[in-house]
Amino acid sequence: MTTARTATPPNNTRQRRSDFVTHLYRLNRSIASNNRHAAAEARRTLARLRRSFAGPRQEADAYQTVFDFDPPEAEQHIWLLVAGLFALHPQPQPQDAHARSSIGTAMGRLAQDRGDSVQRRFTQLVSVETAALPHYLRQCVQLLATAAIPLDYYRLLDELVDLLIDDPYGHNADRRQRIRLTWARDYHRAGRPHHPANTEDEPEPTIPDTTA
Repeated sequence: MTTARTATPPNNTRQRRSDFVTHLYRLNRSIASNNRHAAAEARRTLARLRRSFAGPRQEADAYQTVFDFDPPEAEQHIWLLVAGLFALHPQPQPQDAHARSSIGTAMGRLAQDRGDSVQRRFTQLVSVETAALPHYLRQCVQLLATAAIPLDYYRLLDELVDLLIDDPYGHNADRRQRIRLTWARDYHRAGRPHHPANTEDEPEPTIPDTTA
């Protein structure tokens, strides 16, 4: 589906990323459209994006959706990955801070209901070598889809660019480690029971009388 892009400075990579992810969210919205042609076209596009994980030929079928938004050459494969992930777990555009969560927060919420199996999957995600990350990421997104737990795909694309861009000089090693640690922190915060900080109504401790 050819999409008219908004006028954007050619060097504004972050804006192009945002426009691309906004387009993915619009595909999900179009599915429910009263315009049957638009709904059918959106379903076909999402189906092509899902199939992009199946092999080189299926991946090539998804190129147009990505290239319509002119990704930097070094980021093309990451945009394609995010498009495929979105197609596995399409959802409405996030409107509030709770919905705009990292994959760590989303997996932590899932772990509250499913426990150890989610913990194992998430541990693999934050510890695998970079080359294996897309495989484990896909598994995590499929799990989140079964529980309808949302992700912020704007944030995910930005994070994956830092995680997956080849850097022969190791200049982004610190950023990669920071992102993994942030995911881990968010996971454990999301899975931790909430304890209110207000203790005004708690009874005073009893101090035994030792003067008798």
